[in-house]
Amino acid sequence: MAKKSWISALTLVTSAGLVLTACGGGNDNGGEASAPASSPAGSQASSPASGGTKDLGKADLTFMFRGGPDEQAAYKKTVDRFEKDHPGVKVKIITTAADQYATKLKAAITGNSVPDVFYYDPGDLMAYVNGGVLLKLTDYVQNNADIDINKIWKKGVDLYRYDGQTVGQGDIWGLPKDLGPFAMGYNKTMFEKAGIPLPDKDKPYTWDEFIKTAQQLTLDTNGDGKLDQWGTGLNVNWTLQSLVWSNGADWIDSTHKKVTIDDPKFAEALQFFADMQNKYKVTPSISEAQTLDTYQRWMQGQIGFFPVGPWDMSTYEKLPFEYDLIPYPAGSTGKTATWLGSLGIGVSSKTKYPEAAAALTMYLTGSEEGMKMLSDAKVQMPNLTDMAQTWAADTSTKPANKEEFLQIVNDYGRPIPGILTYNAEWYNLFFTDIQPVLDGKITAAEYVKQEQPKMQKLLDKAIEQEEKSKSK
Repeated sequence: MAKKSWISALTLVTSAGLVLTACGGGNDNGGEASAPASSPAGSQASSPASGGTKDLGKADLTFMFRGGPDEQAAYKKTVDRFEKDHPGVKVKIITTAADQYATKLKAAITGNSVPDVFYYDPGDLMAYVNGGVLLKLTDYVQNNADIDINKIWKKGVDLYRYDGQTVGQGDIWGLPKDLGPFAMGYNKTMFEKAGIPLPDKDKPYTWDEFIKTAQQLTLDTNGDGKLDQWGTGLNVNWTLQSLVWSNGADWIDSTHKKVTIDDPKFAEALQFFADMQNKYKVTPSISEAQTLDTYQRWMQGQIGFFPVGPWDMSTYEKLPFEYDLIPYPAGSTGKTATWLGSLGIGVSSKTKYPEAAAALTMYLTGSEEGMKMLSDAKVQMPNLTDMAQTWAADTSTKPANKEEFLQIVNDYGRPIPGILTYNAEWYNLFFTDIQPVLDGKITAAEYVKQEQPKMQKLLDKAIEQEEKSKSK
């Protein structure tokens, strides 16, 4: 299995996808046609001329991406500016909901109708290069006068490097749309109304401290005998990582070949998560969440602690309360942890307009003009390190402690485990089967014991698929 340079320690994401994330792990494997491992199969096209603002001639491009309404509007506006700077280039935008994007991209790859430029998950890099889906961008990046690759987050760029054996090394097969640090937010107004001291932005709560504070925030505020305010309302898919890592456990070992969820420290973290609802009652019950989900309750000021990503900033401008960022609570290690995601923008190896497609990709990911438009729209953190420092230091925009995002990027963010392997099927299975633990029907210890061999079987299959793709 290929080791992944800085990715072995930190990496995306997510989603996301997003995660998120901005960033999360995907398992689209694209086509199967590939070249020997020493020579990745993506198209190399003709060498580009230098100069990002040069006349690119006539080109009709398609750009496929996903995102919420604010992100879609911001990217459309930025693409319009690119078209204005390059009058011969026309870009047809294809947008889709986040939960449909991976399926539609896979269908486009299978149907040999890949958009010229498109978002893709870094977890799919190896499969897409080995399958001949992506255009190699190394020469285009090196010859573009409008971007300096050294000014873009190295951790982001390395997510999209691959030499046929190791991710994080070699040629560039995409550029980061962004880095997506997933921080913990809190309702500052709620704390002040309750007379509770504000959290320390530089020192994480212990788990015990977090629960005690969450219990203080869980209230029946109108005296009708029903709770209408809760300490927190976390989604297991996106916040369990923090608890597991800060407790000294992980999904896989350092070789990325063994599933390690049967570690007692892992079970302890998962049980703590389930206990927030079933034992401590600091998060809405199942029935309460069905009436109104926890995101909606956060938006209405009913939740004390809730995750925040840079992609949320435009939406959270409209919150009816003040909020800010703090570290996640720390488990037995005493150190906070969370995930750092990313989405990439790549170019199809089949594009008829490689130079124009590469120029659009670089404009959206590395140009000062494009990055300023996107960060000013409050849909992401700047990709350019200097711009990000200035952005984070501006406490006049919400949240004031944007420095927490930079600390996640520089210090304690980690990859979603699913992107560290050839596909994420083994990792996704964990969350597919987890509901009985959240409902309190089985213990976390029972769950990890029964789930580990199933996940290991899928991980072994992913390792086998990776080796086969390299040997073709």
